[in-house]
Amino acid sequence: MRTERRFLWKCLQVVARVLTTLLFDLKVYGRRHVPARGGVLIVSNHQSALDPVVLAVRLSRPMNYLAKSELFQYRCFTRLLRVVNAFPVRQGAGDVRAVKETIQRLQEGHLMNVYPEGARTLDGEIGPMQKGVALIIERARVAVVPAVIVGAFEAWPIQRRVFTCRPIRIQYGPPMDLTGLERDEIMIVIDRKLREMHESLRAGSCSGA
Repeated sequence: MRTERRFLWKCLQVVARVLTTLLFDLKVYGRRHVPARGGVLIVSNHQSALDPVVLAVRLSRPMNYLAKSELFQYRCFTRLLRVVNAFPVRQGAGDVRAVKETIQRLQEGHLMNVYPEGARTLDGEIGPMQKGVALIIERARVAVVPAVIVGAFEAWPIQRRVFTCRPIRIQYGPPMDLTGLERDEIMIVIDRKLREMHESLRAGSCSGA
């Protein structure tokens, strides 16, 4: 699998960039913190179904995703998921195959996005972290970039069937140094960092483009 943006990805990204700007006044800060090459794991909070799009739309690298396995039951939708580099994961279960695929893609030099909470927030706040992310970080040994999303919950909460036009903001932080930490310690660091960034972004304190 190629690590650079394919033509179709670029076309979809242009369309998504226009739509997210018009509909959500999307602003993205700290893109310089995402390494230009090599395996990178972006860990972020999970506010809505919009998250995969808004996280990737302003980056110069294609994103890879884990998507719940139920989405792959529909053939036409499966093709779209494959185009955007998504692969299935069984939610609520220890999906060893998905974990192995994630680690492999990271070690091959891809950019991956995972949500340590495991599921979308019910109230807009960051929920408890799931420990499976620490295993991926421990095994893959790649750069881990924290990212937070604000506004996507208000635009499209899990309880609502359609989105509304509300401002969305994203902040990428510098890669975290997790070298030598135990899995529990890794999750503590990620949890603390995401919450700090989330509060800062909600307060309107952003740094850089």
